[in-house]
Amino acid sequence: MEIRELQWFVALAECEHVTSAAERLNIAQPTLSRALARLEKRVGVALFDRKQNRLHLNKYGEVFRAHAVRAISEMDRAEQRIATLIDPDTGTITLGFLHSYGTWLVPTLLAGYHAIAPATTFELRGSAADAVVDGVRQGRLDLGITSPRPADTTLRWTPLRNEPLSLLVPEGHRLASHHRVRLAELAAEDFLALQQEFGLRQVADKLCEAAGLTPRIVMECTELSTLRSLVSSGLGVAVVPATGDASAHPAGAVSVPLADPGAFRTIGVIAPAGGPRSAVVARFHHYIRSTAQPSEG
Repeated sequence: MEIRELQWFVALAECEHVTSAAERLNIAQPTLSRALARLEKRVGVALFDRKQNRLHLNKYGEVFRAHAVRAISEMDRAEQRIATLIDPDTGTITLGFLHSYGTWLVPTLLAGYHAIAPATTFELRGSAADAVVDGVRQGRLDLGITSPRPADTTLRWTPLRNEPLSLLVPEGHRLASHHRVRLAELAAEDFLALQQEFGLRQVADKLCEAAGLTPRIVMECTELSTLRSLVSSGLGVAVVPATGDASAHPAGAVSVPLADPGAFRTIGVIAPAGGPRSAVVARFHHYIRSTAQPSEG
């Protein structure tokens, strides 16, 4: 069985049509049909249900596709690891991170590293905290920059810095002129928040619990920029990062520092428990860890 036949099978599973898959792969339709016949003969069972001119993966095909995708991924990684053994500065790193870090922290890290290893390339994937953790755990990501610290013991966590949190309120709000505010003072407020899978929401929920506050959340969203705009529109208040991309606060919103103990989120880098999987990733991982700042809280 050749790796290209596995690639053809995965493409066929996505297209569900021999002609469309053959065009996408730039091969002749009979060549693809013969490859599928060989594959099904080898495994001893049909992998697709045929319905008119379409193909649909059956339960055997679903199992085979999962393993085919992993096999293709492993072969790609093998090629990358061999390439980095030849030249540790050459290779591609797949880096996951929280969306909000993409406007300040990630560009700063990459600019600094590019000066050291200009031949290293990156595939960048911004996502929610749970997705970043799962990506590193499953091997889809080489490293992840996230918050809070994952509970997963199969991952290696290195804290990098603490990012203060503040309360974002509409202009003219009763707390807008305050120098500091405690969460316990906010029982009467309408809260706006990111959804539960986002790291900032998880940190904010723990802060509120520690303060004895059950926030009245009236709206949830998936983007920090949307959250800030909702506050500026007067729809409620929100816990947001006080540094980093805080300059993105829209007109009509005021950031008030939180006085609660632990009002920060710890940013860290995660890697597999066994360490980075290749030399090029290991070097970048070491660089990120070298940028860690002493904890102040």
